[in-house]
Amino acid sequence: MHDTAPAAPTHAHRHGAPQHDAAPWRRRLVLWSGGVLVGLVAVAFIKLTNLAYAGFAQFIHGHAWLALLITPIGFALIAWYIQRYMPDARGSGIPEVIAAQDANSRDLSERLVGWRITLAKFLMTPLALLTGASIGNEGPTVQIGAGVMHTLGKRFGFEEPQAAARFILAGGGAGLAAAFNAPLAGVVFAIEELAGTFEHRLSGILIAAVLFAGVVSLSILGNYSYFGNVAASLPLGEGWLAVLMIGGIGGLAGGLFARLILLDIGPLPRLATLRGRYPVPVAALGGLLLAGLGLASHGSIYGTGYEQARALLEGAVRNPGQSFGALKLIANVINVWSGVPGGTLSPALAVGTGLGANVAHFFPQVTPAAIMLLGMAAYLSGVAQTPLTAAVICLEITPSQNLALPILAAALLGRASSALICRTPMYNVFAARLTEAYARQRAAGQPRHDECPAQQGPP
Repeated sequence: MHDTAPAAPTHAHRHGAPQHDAAPWRRRLVLWSGGVLVGLVAVAFIKLTNLAYAGFAQFIHGHAWLALLITPIGFALIAWYIQRYMPDARGSGIPEVIAAQDANSRDLSERLVGWRITLAKFLMTPLALLTGASIGNEGPTVQIGAGVMHTLGKRFGFEEPQAAARFILAGGGAGLAAAFNAPLAGVVFAIEELAGTFEHRLSGILIAAVLFAGVVSLSILGNYSYFGNVAASLPLGEGWLAVLMIGGIGGLAGGLFARLILLDIGPLPRLATLRGRYPVPVAALGGLLLAGLGLASHGSIYGTGYEQARALLEGAVRNPGQSFGALKLIANVINVWSGVPGGTLSPALAVGTGLGANVAHFFPQVTPAAIMLLGMAAYLSGVAQTPLTAAVICLEITPSQNLALPILAAALLGRASSALICRTPMYNVFAARLTEAYARQRAAGQPRHDECPAQQGPP
């Protein structure tokens, strides 16, 4: 039914009483209830993924070589199951949510955020972390949130394409907010990335306008808070040179990551073909390479990278070292190439932290943690090319209000430099591949519900 259709006439309506449309309130109640449910499911999912990774770390503790067996075998089993039973479960989750909002295909929405896929992602992401994958849980949480809200909307009759898209969008944003414990980031992410309400050039223009006005105010009035009692965290001189450097490096690295996992440069299209034909052997090989990299990095590249990034930010004596950023980036690429599903957002924050730690050595007068935080914003913005989302996430997940302008600047520079390597945001490319593959299937003949939009979707 249409979610704005008036309620059926009652006895009062027939006698001339004012007619009230109950559908908007009904929709609000379902959305609010769905938000609560998404939060509960997301918390359970995050706890499950944390337990899974802790189990892997405990199992290989003191026996790092065991990863050479566990990771390839685990990756192969996951790839076999996906290929045989759940091909739509591939991908990080974010492109699927974007594609699922296509108003022209209710069937595609069901396949990408239906309850079967939601359950599969809920179980397979922890399984991948249990085998040593280098993935995040935020992308899958976005898809799970969208799936929960979509299923709930259908249950209460909101199946019309426009209404379904609203529920999918709300669920995706709620999933990200719950995953990062960052409600504003969830709102901005839903607007900037999932809904595509802002053109990507417009978000850059918006940030630039805010940035220039803020820098002028900062230069004239100093770094003050509206109600006072805030100390400066980044000097205007050397600190802003660090912003320029980490913004460029982080953005270029993010753009490189995007192009590598898009498999559209050099000989990489051949890898996409091989993965489509032989998904299980390719996954096993990817797992073996990842385990080898894990041995070389003393285990720092497994999982989301949260613990390693936090150790760097806090200046812990035992941190993952200066090579962590580069090695984690390579590990994330290998994981995506293997075809094992998982998110890229939290690993991106870890990579950005590592790159920031490298750049911090060139600016001894600047607090290293500040440059690492700028690296988070720059690299995440370079990967997803969503500077507003990257900036808000970094502002919400750390007590860094004093760094608001530098973070905005780093995110803007990251977006601009990333576009030099990857002109179109990768999530949009993957979403377009999903919808185009589905359209080709429809043109060739009605596909079965359990078939996948081929291998053209996100890896």
